[in-house]
Amino acid sequence: MNEFNLNEVNLKVEELISNNASDFEISKVFKNHIKEYKKSIDSILDTTGGKDFFVKNTKHTDKFLTSLYKYILRKHFGSYQPMSTSIPITLIALGSYGREQLCIYSDIDLMILYEDIKGYNLKEIMEDFITLAWDCGLKLGSRVHELNEIEQAVKEDITIKTSIIESRVIYGSKYLWYAYENALNSIRKTDIKDFVIEKLEEHKQRLLKYPLKMEPNIKDGYGGLRESNMISWMAYILYGTQNTKELIGKEITEEEHKVYRSSLEYIFQVRNALHNISKRKLDVVNFDVLPELSSKLGFTNKPRYTKERQCMSKLLASLHNIHFFSTIMVKKFARILLNEKTSVNLIKSSRLKKNLFFDKGKIYTSFHRKAIGLNALLKELISLPKEVKAFDRSYIYFASKTKLPTKQSNELKKNIKTLLLKESLYPIIKLLYNAKLFQAIIPITKKIINQPQFDGYHQHPVDIHSIRTLKKIENIEDNFIKEVYDSLTPSEKSIAKLAALLHDVGKGRTVDHHLAGEKLFKNITSSLDFDSKQVQMGSQLVRYHNKMSAYAKNEDIYSERIILAFTGIVKTKTMLKMLYVVTYADISAVGQNVFNSSIASLLKELYLQSLPAFENTELLKESSRRVAKINTIKNLKRYKELSNLMKRKIKYISSNQIFLRLKAEDILDIAIKAKDVNSYIYKIKNEEQLVIRIIRKDPLNLGFLLGKLEFLNIFSMNIFKLYDEKKAFEITFSEKVDNADIRYIKQIIENSFDMSKTTKLRKPIIKKSEVKANCNHSPYLASLQVRTKDQKGLFAYIAKIFDDFDIEIESAKLATTKGYTRDLILIEKNGSFCGKQDEIIDLICSNEV
Repeated sequence: MNEFNLNEVNLKVEELISNNASDFEISKVFKNHIKEYKKSIDSILDTTGGKDFFVKNTKHTDKFLTSLYKYILRKHFGSYQPMSTSIPITLIALGSYGREQLCIYSDIDLMILYEDIKGYNLKEIMEDFITLAWDCGLKLGSRVHELNEIEQAVKEDITIKTSIIESRVIYGSKYLWYAYENALNSIRKTDIKDFVIEKLEEHKQRLLKYPLKMEPNIKDGYGGLRESNMISWMAYILYGTQNTKELIGKEITEEEHKVYRSSLEYIFQVRNALHNISKRKLDVVNFDVLPELSSKLGFTNKPRYTKERQCMSKLLASLHNIHFFSTIMVKKFARILLNEKTSVNLIKSSRLKKNLFFDKGKIYTSFHRKAIGLNALLKELISLPKEVKAFDRSYIYFASKTKLPTKQSNELKKNIKTLLLKESLYPIIKLLYNAKLFQAIIPITKKIINQPQFDGYHQHPVDIHSIRTLKKIENIEDNFIKEVYDSLTPSEKSIAKLAALLHDVGKGRTVDHHLAGEKLFKNITSSLDFDSKQVQMGSQLVRYHNKMSAYAKNEDIYSERIILAFTGIVKTKTMLKMLYVVTYADISAVGQNVFNSSIASLLKELYLQSLPAFENTELLKESSRRVAKINTIKNLKRYKELSNLMKRKIKYISSNQIFLRLKAEDILDIAIKAKDVNSYIYKIKNEEQLVIRIIRKDPLNLGFLLGKLEFLNIFSMNIFKLYDEKKAFEITFSEKVDNADIRYIKQIIENSFDMSKTTKLRKPIIKKSEVKANCNHSPYLASLQVRTKDQKGLFAYIAKIFDDFDIEIESAKLATTKGYTRDLILIEKNGSFCGKQDEIIDLICSNEV
């Protein structure tokens, strides 16, 4: 809506006044104009972006308020209206409206300034004006002040002072405005110190409330408009100007100002688009609005980056630029306004060397210190005491001006390595990040800078989350995990911290970020000449950084199968400790209270349950072999063609023995066949030996089956627990049978799924000394070992007793050598074996001593 349309509104109002129209009819004309104006916003924003639109919207609002005010004057004075400058009322824009940054649905902060002169009915004029503005639908944040009240009002409320220092005249008495300007100059120079201290504390609390997150608040949050406002407020108090461009050559360079203004312009564009999309005041860029926002701002999907990712990445970069610029400028202004002494006046004992001071855990320097090269900066950082906890803005500003080399020399790489191995690494990494040197030190981080995360879990972009993870590992709050961390060697601690910092470095690439991260970690640590053991440990931590939390949250951590699968990945006790610490830091870095008592308990239990596996080398060897066999299966063509659900079922097959005893192709064949088994299937092979293979879901009467086949010697038997309560049996006999017997064997197998069937078995001769029960075979399994003379029906008899006690065999290893059997039967502890083992052994054994 342009000025011509507003002129039409004024003419129409004049006509209505001439016809003695009611206030309601006149306010309706103004109200309709506002509606039409807001409808036109879409087309206006197509050609006008950030600051330009703010200015146009501000000017239109100025003219509209002026039209309202003129109508009220006309209403009150009729044909005897004096000149506007003679009426002691002035309309003054405040806040964002005063700065000419009025967004579409922002409140219109307006001061009605007056001087109580006898002869004017000022109160009624002002009340009618405010009422009309509200009737028209304007969100007017109005305050009414008499000129002589201003200085006192400012003393009582810092908010008023903040608001009025951004004053701008709209319309009214020029005499009143000049007098107001004189008051402003006086206010600007009054109680400066108290005002600045209050504003700094207010700003600090606001940033604590609205830190940089994946749904940033672009007004009150990190890098938002409030940070930009802080510069304006302080510049006005110090220099009497709100235009930062006027500070070029005094406090800032032209290039610094260019980056700042470009970033601020993008924030303006985002805010305008947010308001226009939502049709209300909205300053949080949430995931719901992001798709439409990114389109409104002209982003389109690219092969590697969606429009949403591009939009958010640019937003994050802009917020960082504004935050960096504002914090540096505010620090400079504050030191002048608060009459703070520069770093050279710190106590002499705090001076480390020329232009370098260390006081109360913080490093200071001069804002005017000359820039140095990257290698020289690293040497200075390496030399700092380990007690350094933070860097003053003066040092961050100094570091940001560091001269970067075209490539990393051997000496520079040596210094980078030394720096990364420092005991207190987080403060230095934070400094390098704030000074925009992070990529120069660790080039592989390029793709995670300002990389958004839309997974609904992470609260911060990748780079911020990564640095927070490092912070958490250096400040462990969980006492038990702190003890685990302290038990590591200095070298192991350094690698754990480096892995924590770089655990997500593979994000932003087309391949799985775990695999990409592993490769990138290997590349950079190898190039920095870390030893091979450190490279291997760190890259393994990066690849498996979320394995521990995945197992703890999603798996039965009391299952031996799960523990062996997990420890097979971890491989060593040291790696378990390091992964535990990295996992804690990674989860804690997501956000406050994300690492809660529940996840802490799960991780601790998984850690404790895993420790025994490293004390039993045979189990650990088995778990590693299982992992290797699974990796072989993954490379098979048939596996790759399976659904993700089926792949997961194969990966989590319960039996460890199946992976140790069978070939990858055979395991895959059994797993695929089991998929469609609803009751049971079987296959009989009768070549050199009789082999019976069964896959069942229905219960199998194992004692009955083996009892009916006791006329045959069992050579070996494997029981493999699969998935979905299915089991695979492979029973191999020492000889083949006549083909005529196959029909009979089939009938026995089919009858064995009738749990009511029984068979009388001959009791074998087994001495108690030949039987050994162990309820601590592993954390999850009990075992029964039988070492006795080989006898027909021996295992059938034991299986029948187990059936009677409802004990389910996890696996059975049967072997016969030189006429003696060596049977190992593994039973899950959740059965009734351990509580009745003496009774069971008595039934198994004969009365002979």
